[in-house]
Amino acid sequence: MDSIDPTRAFVRNVRRLVVKVGTAVVTRSDGRLALGRLGALCEQLKELNCQGYEVILVTSGAVGLGRQRLRYRRLANSSFSDLQNPQHEFDGKACAAVGQSSLMALYDAMFSQLDVTSSQLLVTDGVFKDGAFRKQLSETVHALLNLRVIPIFNENDAVSTRKAPYEDASGIFWDNDSLAGLLAMELKADLLVLLSDVEGLYSGPPSDPKSKLIHTYVKEKHQAEITFGDKSRLGRGGMTAKVNAAVCAAYAGIPVIITSGFAQDNIIKVLQGERIGTVFHKDAHLWTQVKEVSAHEMAIAARNSSRRLQVLKPEERKKILLNIADALETNESQIKAENEADPGKISGLAKSIRVMADMEEPIGQILKRTELADGLILEKKSCPLGVLLVIFESRPDALVQIAALAIRSGNGLLLKGGKEAKKSNAILHKVITSAIGDTVGGKLIGLVTSRDEIPDLLKLDDVIDLVVPRGSNKLVSQIKESTKIPVLGHADGICHVYVDESADMDMAKNIVRDAKVDYPAACNAMETLLVHKDLSCNGGLNDLVTELQQEGVNLYGGPRASALLKIAEASSFHHEYSSLDCTIEIVDDVSAAIDHIHRHGSAHTECIITEDPKVAELFLSQVDSAAVFHNASTRFCDGARFGLGAEVGISTSRIHARGPVGVEGLLTTRWILRGNGQVVDGDKGINYIHKELLAS
Repeated sequence: MDSIDPTRAFVRNVRRLVVKVGTAVVTRSDGRLALGRLGALCEQLKELNCQGYEVILVTSGAVGLGRQRLRYRRLANSSFSDLQNPQHEFDGKACAAVGQSSLMALYDAMFSQLDVTSSQLLVTDGVFKDGAFRKQLSETVHALLNLRVIPIFNENDAVSTRKAPYEDASGIFWDNDSLAGLLAMELKADLLVLLSDVEGLYSGPPSDPKSKLIHTYVKEKHQAEITFGDKSRLGRGGMTAKVNAAVCAAYAGIPVIITSGFAQDNIIKVLQGERIGTVFHKDAHLWTQVKEVSAHEMAIAARNSSRRLQVLKPEERKKILLNIADALETNESQIKAENEADPGKISGLAKSIRVMADMEEPIGQILKRTELADGLILEKKSCPLGVLLVIFESRPDALVQIAALAIRSGNGLLLKGGKEAKKSNAILHKVITSAIGDTVGGKLIGLVTSRDEIPDLLKLDDVIDLVVPRGSNKLVSQIKESTKIPVLGHADGICHVYVDESADMDMAKNIVRDAKVDYPAACNAMETLLVHKDLSCNGGLNDLVTELQQEGVNLYGGPRASALLKIAEASSFHHEYSSLDCTIEIVDDVSAAIDHIHRHGSAHTECIITEDPKVAELFLSQVDSAAVFHNASTRFCDGARFGLGAEVGISTSRIHARGPVGVEGLLTTRWILRGNGQVVDGDKGINYIHKELLAS
C-alpha cells in the first residue's frame, strides 16, 4: 500500500463492500453459465472474507439460466415435427423463477467447496418504500456479516410488478446495477465494485480503437464527452446503467469502481490500490489528477535523450553501462524483494552488461570511404536507428538486456513488459534509469505500464523507428497488423533438422536430442525432423525415434512417416509445438528436404546432419532461412552464444537484420560527404574517380 495510486488511497479505509456481477460476466456468449469466471469470483470473495472484509454480493443471471434450462427441457420433450415449427419464447418471469433456485444452488455449491457460507435475499422495488422493511433488511444483513456469511442479493423478477421500460420516475431501482447502488447506500458500504465485461468506462465504445479508458470519472468533465455503445448483450443494463448507478452512489458518499469481471483477481487488485478500472468519487473534481505522460511525449523524450547519448564520447557511454551493472548489484536485495521469483540472477546480468561495455565501439564506425572526385570524400558510417519500442512477454531479465543493448547502440527505448512481472520491471527500470545520469537523462528509457497505450504507440511512425515484439506468434502477428512502423521479429519458430543418408548416427542422435529436448519452448527448438528415406531401411530412423521417445518426446508423422511408424498423423507441418512434441517425416533426398523447409518453415533456423561436404554446401547455400547450420544443434541460434552480448530478439525478416539481433542489428547507416566548395552544375568540370580509400 506504500506506493498506492493517490486516486485509490480511499481503499485503505474499506471494510464493507458491495460487489455486483452482471449477466455478461456470469454467462457466456451462448447464454450458458461461465463456470470458470464464477469459480474465480467465489475464490476472490472467500479470500476477502478471510481477510476480514464484509462482502455483499449482488448477482444477475437468473433469467438467462432459467431460459437455458427451459429450452433444454422443451428440446428433450419435443418430437421431430415439433422442432420444425417455430416456438414462442418463454415468459421472462417464468425464466426468473426457474433460474433463481439454480443460480443460488450453484453459488451455494461453489462457496461450500471453499468452506464459506452464503445466503439468499430476494427483493423487489416496491418493498423499499416500507421503512420497517428497510430496517429489518439492514439488521438481517448485519447479523449475517457478523457470522461471516456472504449475503447474495438479486431482484426477484419472478414477482416484480414492473414492466419494460423499467426505468421510470416512480422506481427506486430499475436493475441490479441500481439495486447494488441502493444497497451500498442503505447498508453503509465503504465501496461499491461493479464488474463488467470490459475494463472500465471508456470515452466511446470499447471496440473503437480511438476510445480511451477513463481512470477517474469527473461528471462535469466526462458526462457530455462519453459516447455509449450497445446495452448489455444479455441483461437489462449495460455501461449506461452502471454509470448511472455509480454516479448516484458516489454523490451519496460511496466510492465506486467499475472494472472487468473477466480479469483474474480484479476485486483484490482494487482493494490493493492498483489503478485499474474507472473510479467514481464525490471529491474527484477536487483531486489534482495524476499527470499522465502521453505516448507521444514519452517517445519524443526518448528521442531527445538518445541524441544526447550519441554525442557522448565512447568512454562516457561505456561508463553508463558500467554504472548500470554496479547499480544492479547494489540494489539486488531491493530487486528481489519486489518479486522473489524473478530475476534471481543479478550478478549474471551485471556481468553480461560489463562484457557489452567492453565491446568495440559500434557508433560512428566508418564502414566505407570513397573519394568521389578530387577533394570530395564520401563516408558511410554506422549510426543508431533512433527510438525502439520493445513489447515483450518474458522474464524481467529481458528488460535489462534490451536496455543495455539500446544504450550500447545509442538508441532511445520504450518498453512494455508482461503484467505478470510488473513489479520486477518497475524496480529494474528505476535502477537502470537512475544510473544513466543527468547528462543523458532517465527519459532515454521509458516504461509503458498500461496495455491501453500500445495502440497509441503503434501509431507514432513519425517518432518510433522500430518495433520489436518478443512473445507468442499471436502477439507478433497482432503487432504487425496494427502499425506502419517497421517490425523486427518472427511470428513462428518452426525449425527443421534434416538427417542425410551419410550422417554419423551417433552425432545425429545427440544433435536431434539437444535440438528438441534442451529447451522445448524456445523458438530455436526443433519442431520438425526430416529423415532421408534410406535411413528407414538401415535402422537409422528407428534409432532416432527411440532416442526421442526415451526423452519423453511425442512424435507425430507426415503421411510417409505416420504410415511406416504407425504413429498419429500431424495436423499440419506448419505448427510450432513449443513442447515435447515433434513432427517427423521421410524425404527422398536433400533437395526434397530443402523444398519441404521452404514450403512449411518459418525461415528461422535449419540444420543438416551429413558427412558429405557437397550435400552440406548445397543445403547451406540453398536454404533461405535466417540461420542455417551444418552438424550443429539449432539451439545455438542465440545472441549470447553468437557472441553478440545479448539479443533484442530473433528476426526472420529479409530487410535490415536477420537471425539473433544484437547491437549491430540496432544500427543503420548514414552518408557523410566532405568537400571544398564543389557544386554539381550539370556535372561540368567534375572528374568522378570513385576511388576506394581505407575505411579508417
